[in-house]
Amino acid sequence: MQASTYQTVGQPLPHESARLHVAGSALYTDDLPERHGTLHAAFGLSDRAHARVLAIDLEAVRSAPGVVDVICLDNIPGHRYLGPVVADEPVLADEFVHYVGQPLFAVAAATHHMARRAARLAKVQYEDLPITLTAQQGAEQASYVLPPVRISRGDIEAALARGPRRHSAELTCGGQEQFYLEGQVAYALPGENAEMQVYCSTQHPSEMQSMVAHVLGQPAHTIRVECRRMGGGFGGKETQSWQFATVAAVLAQRSGKPVKMRADRDDDFLITGKRHDFRTRYDVAYTDDGLITGIKFEHQLRCGYSADLSGAVADRQVFHTDNTYFLDTFDIRSLRVRTNTQSNTAFRGFGGPQGILAIEYVMDDIAMRLGKDALDVRKINFYGREDRNLTPYGMTVEDNVIHELVDQLETTSDYRARREQIRRFNAGSTILKKGLALVPVKFGISFTATHMNQAGALLHIYTDGSVLINHGGTEMGQGLNTKVAQVVAEELGLDIGRVRVSGTDTSKVSNTSATAASTGTDLNGKAAQDAARKIKAALCRYAADHHGCDESQIVFAGNHVMCGDHPPIPFDIFVQSAYKARVPLWSSGFYRTPKIHYDFKTLTGRPFYYFVYCAACAEVVIDTLTGESRLLRADILYDAGRSLNPAVDLGQIEGGFIQGMGWLTTEELWWNDAGRLMTHAPSTYKIPSISDCPAVLNVAFFDNGNAENNIYQSKAVGEPPLPTAVSVLLAIRDAVAATGQGALPVLNAPATPERILDALASVQAPLPTILPDDDTLAEAPPAEIGYD
Repeated sequence: MQASTYQTVGQPLPHESARLHVAGSALYTDDLPERHGTLHAAFGLSDRAHARVLAIDLEAVRSAPGVVDVICLDNIPGHRYLGPVVADEPVLADEFVHYVGQPLFAVAAATHHMARRAARLAKVQYEDLPITLTAQQGAEQASYVLPPVRISRGDIEAALARGPRRHSAELTCGGQEQFYLEGQVAYALPGENAEMQVYCSTQHPSEMQSMVAHVLGQPAHTIRVECRRMGGGFGGKETQSWQFATVAAVLAQRSGKPVKMRADRDDDFLITGKRHDFRTRYDVAYTDDGLITGIKFEHQLRCGYSADLSGAVADRQVFHTDNTYFLDTFDIRSLRVRTNTQSNTAFRGFGGPQGILAIEYVMDDIAMRLGKDALDVRKINFYGREDRNLTPYGMTVEDNVIHELVDQLETTSDYRARREQIRRFNAGSTILKKGLALVPVKFGISFTATHMNQAGALLHIYTDGSVLINHGGTEMGQGLNTKVAQVVAEELGLDIGRVRVSGTDTSKVSNTSATAASTGTDLNGKAAQDAARKIKAALCRYAADHHGCDESQIVFAGNHVMCGDHPPIPFDIFVQSAYKARVPLWSSGFYRTPKIHYDFKTLTGRPFYYFVYCAACAEVVIDTLTGESRLLRADILYDAGRSLNPAVDLGQIEGGFIQGMGWLTTEELWWNDAGRLMTHAPSTYKIPSISDCPAVLNVAFFDNGNAENNIYQSKAVGEPPLPTAVSVLLAIRDAVAATGQGALPVLNAPATPERILDALASVQAPLPTILPDDDTLAEAPPAEIGYD
């Protein structure tokens, strides 16, 4: 990576709260000192997946020790149905329950444990109704939370018929629990004149403010939401913090006392949504070299019982189904399937990883059927530099570097030599088999909802020369505040220690967007830069007038201000002088992402400001007797543009890759036939541990500045690293394929030992390549799917 020419930007500075984290003194929402008389709240949860509620007897709950209040939907004073896009979720269950774990009522008691114990004493009578648990079941019933969406180009049926080669198959992939270290928690404190202060672990304080206001039936200016930091979010706190925040606020309003609602880990698992699991069916035609000439996809996403953010997640899956490949003739249909499970929500990558996995699985299929190296098949399908560069949604790819990036990783990872080494190893090993895969990623950066691509900031310079910045983004461990502080320090020529970022607060910066879609630094960094430059411009005018120099000669650097030939002035002395001259030392800043536009109806436009490119090469070994797998080595090459903080970015890349590996190998969500989530605790749900990390993990930055005018030419690092872990899944599939001659293993995700054993069994009966004149399409979609 090119060395930074800046004082603070581009430097590998430590996370601004790193010392607090390791010392245990960083304050999270549950750590805030509780005011006298604080009550604690808990939900009473449904134990049926789909039923009519005939009666609820809450007398035992009300009379339980320590209980102060119990509320149901009828006790909500304002809006009773909410949702980030569609208001289709009751604050508490109405006449029906739609999944096991849906909150029926809420209890406020003297202690956390008293509230939880009391909530279990309710007697509920149900009339059971039919349940739908899987995306396939919901798709067969045409049961959707939102209408299906389709985009296409060219005559797909003719392209498929022409071939010259063609096959069809399907892939299923499970969901993923966010498993943030800090669970859902909110603390509501009533104030004077119906004011309500809510401390909430959320990625979207402005949305929490709006929802609390709606539920209380009050204007937004009476509600203040604050979040200093979260112990992780990963999308799980973008929208789904609302139920905890709103119910805590209602109970606080009714009792006149502060109310804290902190979810137990098991309850958190049961109540909240996860990454959308999916089933994809595809039909693809290609040449003898592996070039795709036509492809049809049907994505079936399990959305759960309500819409939440499923529309945008499903759209992004569609937008990333191309990944790094030009699709000339295609048909992509997206089904947003309703099921009697938790309402699935945002998760790091927001549908992008699901789309990338689908097309990469197809590339592997083609290569295996043709007996070619999968990397060679991928390369001939890449987007072109000057042609073959139009995405399925009509955006021209203008910043393509995937050719150079993959070539570089192919060389630095010794891909070809290791491929031959693995071939020799497998030939001499009966039990253990190795696999290798190199997978590229093209990830679009921006909210697909165009209006959300805006941010604000509020900056103060105090007369001692210290600086305080507040912005609309939230810190969840990803280093956003560190980067924003670096930007402000750079603009004002200060050491990073002179700049502090305060907690996100709706009373300081209003109408903010969620910290999501990898836009946190892009948006809030630009807004903070705008605020700093406004103050700096005022200070320059003052300096030019006071010291008699041209504004172009004024430089802020090294904690000093240089005014032409005048001796450097210490920054604190300079701002004291400016204050006495009545120069404003505060300013607001604002930023809106340029160029982007998007039509929700046609799914066309330019939804992304730019693309991040990256790739990973993964080597695995499997035990063919037990189905166990281990990642031995991973090489990642990442296009971070001009990194604002290489140390922070490195951590994000490594963490995103390992989190993606967990999604695709160990993290399995399982519901029983009654619709109860059985993997609802660390004892049954397995995220990666330190022992799952490879012995060799090489991460390098690709030398490439952002072609767009992003903050200091940097690029996002939050989500794009995660889908590079698709290389791990496909390396496992490669290892399974090594057990048979010309075998085509069927490997669904997550690739648990059980699924690997199933895949090993499947290589005994490889699927044939189907030629265009053969009408016996195995698993083929029907000719008339009924597109909307």
